[in-house]
Amino acid sequence: MVYMFLKDWVVAPFVNLIFRPKVVGAENVPTSGPAILASNHLSAADHIFMPIAVQRQIFFLAKSDYFTGKGLKGRVVGEFFRAINQIPMDRSGGKKSAASLSAGGKKLAEGELLGIYPEGTRSHDGRLYKGKIGVAKLVLESGAPVVPIAMIGTDVVQPLGTPFPAPWRQKNGFRVTTIFGEPLDFSDLRQRSDEREVARRITDEIVEAIQKLSDQEYVDAYAADIKRELAKDPGTGR
Repeated sequence: MVYMFLKDWVVAPFVNLIFRPKVVGAENVPTSGPAILASNHLSAADHIFMPIAVQRQIFFLAKSDYFTGKGLKGRVVGEFFRAINQIPMDRSGGKKSAASLSAGGKKLAEGELLGIYPEGTRSHDGRLYKGKIGVAKLVLESGAPVVPIAMIGTDVVQPLGTPFPAPWRQKNGFRVTTIFGEPLDFSDLRQRSDEREVARRITDEIVEAIQKLSDQEYVDAYAADIKRELAKDPGTGR
């Protein structure tokens, strides 16, 4: 399989040699069976450092833009992302988003690991933003446990707007760190009838668990909404 070959024989050896990332709590990832890996999202480098810390293959929900490019280049890029276990995620809401989540749910039903970023997009300022309830819908549908994850320092080695992570951005002994928290079990909430309320509660508990691991400042607003406001008036941001 392309994913495992690249991860184990190309990416992991190179990244571990050059960056020497630190991993905490890897034993919290189940060695078999389905689980949702829910992480904060600081940088494109999260897609590199988190998977190499896990022995099993991970399927990720990735924004659909990666799969819809035009021409030969667009088709090649789309096929590459599929080969490395990326599942197109339509973030526009409604039926399209539901269909994307369903594709992720199928992987959980097959006993796979599914990676998701509850914030829905990268944080532009290093803070942790309100989670979208898609992750909770997957929990309610699959019954899979959730492993909260904190990525620390990926925004240092690859800040927004830079094309690749760079080891020279690590200074004074700094190391990118991936922290896996203890699995969260929400099976007691699956039979509740008030699904919307339950989904919000589950999402908030997942994000709270991530925040305890990452020690980020929490913002009770959606990151995508803040980004739209900043695009309208850049002077209003941090």
